[in-house]
Amino acid sequence: MASDEPKAKKLKLSEDEKTQSPSKKASPELRPNLLFGMGNPLLDISAVVDKDFLDKYSLKPNDQILAEDKHKALFDELTKKFNVEYHAGGATQNSVKIAQWMIQEPHKVGTFFGCIGKDKFGEILKKKAEEAHVDAHYYEQDEEPTGTCAACITGDNRSLVANLAAANCYKKEKHLDLEENWKLVEKAKVYYIAGFFLTVSLESILKVAKHASEKNKLFCMNLSAPFICQFFKDNLMQVMPYIDVLFGNETEATAFAKEQDFETKDIKEIAKKAQALPKVNTKRQRIVVFTQGKDETIMVLGDKIETFPVLKIDPKDIVDTNGAGDAFVGGFLSGLVQDKPLDQCVRAAHYSANVIIRRAGCTFPEKPDFK
Repeated sequence: MASDEPKAKKLKLSEDEKTQSPSKKASPELRPNLLFGMGNPLLDISAVVDKDFLDKYSLKPNDQILAEDKHKALFDELTKKFNVEYHAGGATQNSVKIAQWMIQEPHKVGTFFGCIGKDKFGEILKKKAEEAHVDAHYYEQDEEPTGTCAACITGDNRSLVANLAAANCYKKEKHLDLEENWKLVEKAKVYYIAGFFLTVSLESILKVAKHASEKNKLFCMNLSAPFICQFFKDNLMQVMPYIDVLFGNETEATAFAKEQDFETKDIKEIAKKAQALPKVNTKRQRIVVFTQGKDETIMVLGDKIETFPVLKIDPKDIVDTNGAGDAFVGGFLSGLVQDKPLDQCVRAAHYSANVIIRRAGCTFPEKPDFK
């Protein structure tokens, strides 16, 4: 480009496309490493359990928590007593995988950073990432084993208990700051980090968020769980000014509103208030997207509130809701990476979630059937 002016216009144009009517412009050239994700890589151990099991470990049917000492025996009991399945998991990693699956070609559009142990579970995660065509770069250490997440399923509810272990050992200076790794961060134009990573490495998140903000790229985050909004709210609010797209579900939104003294339980009002929170990059208005299970999805951009009905599904076709939220985000990200209008991003998100809840774990058929 000869001058900065056409560049500025081009930015403005893509901004309008993002926020207004669907554009006729063809999708941009997709290339590897356009989407960057960083989070807790976990091996999901899922099983259908009974209420007695939930009660024994004081678990709510639909929740996400970090394992405490009282949950240590849970993992052993789960594998011995119930029919378990192992799936590569971790919220951010799931979403990056789904985005890559929706995109299909080229491979490795999605990059993922996280920490694993030098063990069998770590090898499984590496293999699964490769199979999903995600460009995973793990920080490998041998002090802690690869993290696991027990997904305790009852009916269409899932209670998640995460034992972060190695995932908790991610170090900015030992991985993110390395020149070859930071180059991958710079190559991306859409960034996604689930709120769960706020418990691990706030400094890593802020480095990526500030880069995105300075370069007018899209930084996306997820409230992820009520406990993040409650006990890690200071970390969350340090990152909030850099968030361009904020995801969450109705339970998380309600917990967030309570902690922020929004004085409302109305999800649309909460979305509006979250959208209006201070923001560093004023070239982009924040987009807030809240899902509500089988009820409509709410999206707020500026003073505009839109609602989108989810795809109908017969309850008997629901196998596992564990990956639904991650799949929703993955579908949405696949649209963002391709500069699709926001309503198309929501459509892709609903499609992905609808596919994933029909299967065990955050798994998917070979190819999407999405037009």
